[in-house]
Amino acid sequence: MRNDRETGAQDLPKKKLVETTLYSLSTDAPSCPDRRSGERYVSLLRVGAITVDGRRELCLIRNVSAGGMMIRPYSPIPVGARITIELKHGESVSGQAQWSDNGLVGVVFDEQIDVLALLNAPGGQPRPRMPRIELNCTATLRHEKTVFRAPVANISQGGICVNSPVDLTVGSDIVVTLSGLHAAAGVVKWRDGDYYGIGFNRVYPISELMQFLQMQQREAAERRNVA
Repeated sequence: MRNDRETGAQDLPKKKLVETTLYSLSTDAPSCPDRRSGERYVSLLRVGAITVDGRRELCLIRNVSAGGMMIRPYSPIPVGARITIELKHGESVSGQAQWSDNGLVGVVFDEQIDVLALLNAPGGQPRPRMPRIELNCTATLRHEKTVFRAPVANISQGGICVNSPVDLTVGSDIVVTLSGLHAAAGVVKWRDGDYYGIGFNRVYPISELMQFLQMQQREAAERRNVA
């Protein structure tokens, strides 16, 4: 999971990359990330509540998938420890610590959860601003006179991160098209290797993006059933 890249909502200098909680439609639990080297991150991670060994404490949630989550606890959690995580007010899920490395802990849920349900506020209404969602799909991009397809890493209301086979110029205009969403004009905000952050000129309405994500969730389930 590329959970340390902002989708392009902000054009931030390299020394102040924003680290936000990443949500994924994958059924796999988060794997241990590559260690970072000398980079500074501004942390805007979601705060969660966990219960381990009978004690309740807070943690920072790095990313969440249907099968598990990656957290940064405030006290050591040994591999194999049983953990209960409060994901929404009054709702919790149980799991087990699968790995621990460099202050991070990977938790595998006992049962898969509905990640999209976490994005709804109490009463079933979507949150005012949705976080980044990791995706496994392809977008069509139009950059200057070139039209091409590129894998999508993640998307939010305000931008998208793609793995582009074509060199894109930071600051240039671009149009992004995804099946199930209207075409969105935007600007290339940053580049990191072959990954590019594109900020949309206008944010996607929550209702439209939620319908798109639900469609992606159904298609992923169908692919798993066929396999």
